[in-house]
Amino acid sequence: MSDLIPQFGGTLWTLAAFFVALAVIVTVHEFGHYYIGRLSGIRAEVFSVGFGPRLLSRRDRRGTLWQVAAIPLGGYVRFLGDANAASAGPGRAVDPAVRRQTLTGAPLWARFATLLAGPVFNFILSILIFGGFAIFQGIPVEQPQVGTIAEAPPGVVNELRPGDVVLAVGGQPVRDWGGIAQAAETLPPAPWHDWRVLRDGSEITVRGPDPMPARISGVAPRSAAADAGLRAGDVVMAIGGQPVSRFTQMREAVEAAEGQPLALQVWRPGAGVADYTLVPKMQDLPAEGGGYERRWLIGVTGGESFFSPATRSAGPLEALWLGGAQTWGIVTSSLSGMWAMISGQIGTCNLGGAISIAESTGQAASAGGGNFLWWIAVLSAAIGFLNLLPIPVLDGGHLMFYTWEALTGRPPSDRALSLLTAIGMAAVLSLMIFGLTNDLFCP
Repeated sequence: MSDLIPQFGGTLWTLAAFFVALAVIVTVHEFGHYYIGRLSGIRAEVFSVGFGPRLLSRRDRRGTLWQVAAIPLGGYVRFLGDANAASAGPGRAVDPAVRRQTLTGAPLWARFATLLAGPVFNFILSILIFGGFAIFQGIPVEQPQVGTIAEAPPGVVNELRPGDVVLAVGGQPVRDWGGIAQAAETLPPAPWHDWRVLRDGSEITVRGPDPMPARISGVAPRSAAADAGLRAGDVVMAIGGQPVSRFTQMREAVEAAEGQPLALQVWRPGAGVADYTLVPKMQDLPAEGGGYERRWLIGVTGGESFFSPATRSAGPLEALWLGGAQTWGIVTSSLSGMWAMISGQIGTCNLGGAISIAESTGQAASAGGGNFLWWIAVLSAAIGFLNLLPIPVLDGGHLMFYTWEALTGRPPSDRALSLLTAIGMAAVLSLMIFGLTNDLFCP
């Protein structure tokens, strides 16, 4: 029984993190509908966080009931005249005097703006979070200048200091951050190399660590590394009993194992050396020349040396630009991944369901508040994109109906709306079941 307690606690933590992330993302999404609807003259009857029995509620001066419901699996805005929480199908009959305040009776531009606002607010949330990271955590300065020094395992020599500007590594000139990685390609793996740096106005040579050591800088959710408990900052000392001192050696060892279990000896700051066993997973990755390739991965990023780059804070406009670029990248990768599955370029196991999302959310929360916030931004952008798909019952389906109305001058018939809504609901439920099946049975 005692063995079940940590698992139970981990499940509760995963569910709590998932519900918090979902509540934030859905509340922002539904607030977009509510706010733009209100500005457009459409009245909201209910704004609900969650479904089912009401736990807390308050009615504002505009007549909108704000509530928290018992089932924390989403939320909704029900506008005046809506037949259901999804605003789908023919609406309820209302007094003709207030028909303009309903979603169905409002002008086409108001309906279009109100429905589009949900995904747009999701994108705005992602942009603001990513942009906030650029402001508060900063972005690397252009010149390769040392910021903070990280703790290194025994045997690694690091005489670099904060403020040093790197001029050369192992005799290879360095002009930018990419030059450090290029220098590693020509140098043999070793505990230390000669680093030529500019320090206090003078050029000196000091001993520094390998330019791309086997130091983990990030762990992907639901990966073999995450399942084993590896963390950012861990340093892989050996794989299968063979010493490792460069990140590329890790990659080669993982690929050579071809899915067989790997025994890793890992040093962790403040904890020392421990042994881990990982089973690499086959994944589809974008190839450099286009298309996709299948590779064995354990789900870590790295190659950063035992120091962080000096950073500068991004300005507000630059931060918004960077946040927008990050959000756009998530949208385009989601679109390309979806097309790759449809066209058969990658396997359908790449489509995860609620379980995989919940597990990834729990692992992101366990990695720290910053990782959790970053993951919320990723999910928000992905959910904004998914809601724009032209599937009835999703926002994109409503927008498709409105586009039809704009082109033909009349909305689809009630019978067509009911039929298409039923088809859309079946499609969404099928995708959810398919994703859940992948969560349970895909490796």
